[in-house]
Amino acid sequence: MKMQLANLFKTTRPFSIRSIDFPATSKVLVLGPHPDDFDAVGVTMRIFQHNDNAIYVAVVRTGSGVEDAYCSPATLEAKAALREEEQRQSCRFFGLADECLTFLDMEQDDAAQPIDTPVNLDTLKNYVLQRRPDLVFLPHGNDTNSGHRIVYALFQRMAREAGYPVVAFLSKDPKTIAMRIDAFTAYEDAEARWKGQLLRFHGSQQQRNLNTRNHGFDERILAVDRQTAQELGIAQPYAEAFELEFYDPSGTPHA
Repeated sequence: MKMQLANLFKTTRPFSIRSIDFPATSKVLVLGPHPDDFDAVGVTMRIFQHNDNAIYVAVVRTGSGVEDAYCSPATLEAKAALREEEQRQSCRFFGLADECLTFLDMEQDDAAQPIDTPVNLDTLKNYVLQRRPDLVFLPHGNDTNSGHRIVYALFQRMAREAGYPVVAFLSKDPKTIAMRIDAFTAYEDAEARWKGQLLRFHGSQQQRNLNTRNHGFDERILAVDRQTAQELGIAQPYAEAFELEFYDPSGTPHA
């Protein structure tokens, strides 16, 4: 795995994830500040699924982003249970075994967003060090969403203390402010239809987007991927995009 990581960072960037021969022994973790962050990189995860990589998904348990009219009773606990079930259903559709999906109980603010506390750092550290993933996918920290920023900050501190090499793939999101594109997964219309179906399992987010933006959650994510493909100047109409960070065993991050 060490040689593979070295080769990955010697590759001319931006590179296509499909062009990299990842070892099947590499363990992959998707770290989601919210349910649906896994689905936003679903096409990339499909590559690792077809490569027989072990895929783990850790999602912060939260009731954020659910309209009161969509959930009865309209409590944060009921909303969190609703979002948890949406994530379970989407992961089953994807083909992820139930035991590979974990919901992390983290301390949160009044808006049900995770906060930066020693307890939350320990929660994340305990989960990650039990599994020791080689590749970790999570939303980019340069983002208007506080949950994305906080989970990235917690992950960064955890990775510096992990004591083994790990590569972070920081994903582009509708709320990403700016990022460098180091790697991408291009895809065609057929996979876009599959990804749209995956995203629509998050019915609470689909309805909220329809109510507030006049388009669904599926279209919101796919629009980002269309824009990314245009920016990259590639032939395919869609692309998921990532900025890479490498943490060596000493805990030093490298871009």
